[in-house]
Amino acid sequence: DPLLTAPILPTLVRFALPNMGAMLATALTTVAETTYVGHLGVASLAGMALVFPMVMLQLMLSGGSMGGGVSSAVSRALGAGDGARANALAVHAMWIGLSAGALYTMLMLAFGPTVFAVLGGRDEALAQAIAYSNVAFAGSIGVWLMNTFASVIRGSGNMPVPSATFLAVSVLQVLVGGALGLGWGPFPRLGMAGVAAGQVIAYAMGTIYLYAYLTSSRSRVRLSVRATPLRWELLRDILKVGALACISPLQTVLTILILTWLVAQFGTTALAGYGIGTRLEFLLIPIGFAIGVASVPLVGMAMGAGKIARAR
Repeated sequence: DPLLTAPILPTLVRFALPNMGAMLATALTTVAETTYVGHLGVASLAGMALVFPMVMLQLMLSGGSMGGGVSSAVSRALGAGDGARANALAVHAMWIGLSAGALYTMLMLAFGPTVFAVLGGRDEALAQAIAYSNVAFAGSIGVWLMNTFASVIRGSGNMPVPSATFLAVSVLQVLVGGALGLGWGPFPRLGMAGVAAGQVIAYAMGTIYLYAYLTSSRSRVRLSVRATPLRWELLRDILKVGALACISPLQTVLTILILTWLVAQFGTTALAGYGIGTRLEFLLIPIGFAIGVASVPLVGMAMGAGKIARAR
């Protein structure tokens, strides 16, 4: 496998650049959403600030933490020359993503309004937060599955396909969210629910595309759901990395939640301003995330092949 013999630094850079572009596009999408919400008023911006930590948590858990566990397991299997295990791991990753997405939806629909109220949401700001949340988190399965499928493909050493998909999803989210949120052309003006619908529709389309890719002959790792029985040993191989890695984003988002609560004490306008600031701060993530994601298949395959010195 070229990933076990190719020069490390050029390969790492080649892997990181497409991911950086895709993640930057994702971050810019959040800025575009903020622009749309700004047209809906200060209360809507404040409501977005209340919801954003939970949106970030979902992306960090599905794409970073559990996604890292998926890429790690798949790349180690491929490094050991066990393609059948890599294929089975992809199916197990899908079930983990599906279950986690369904759980996230249930938790946010049940407890989201209470969380936003505890954070300091009041009156119209709280109503706008709930309007966005109810639609956005109803589509959590799409977010989790798309990030899971992308992590499987990255684990095989393929960076262009998931990166191009995330770029397309970002463009689609901006267009659909703007059209439905602000009522462009023939579309109704749905406000916060329309902006959130842009994310749900875009991620659903991205999920469908990546699923089709993984079931095609173009993919190095093949997704064969019916032919793969569930095995705890394979679930554990993913979760022993992914579940432990979930601690980090939980700590990060807990900090953001505390800061959101503090800012909310200064009123709706301050909360709206804070929401804009946190969205811009999100632009810092792509560089670090891109390098980290690019490292996983290189290190994982080296570990799977027993090349510990190369992994280091």
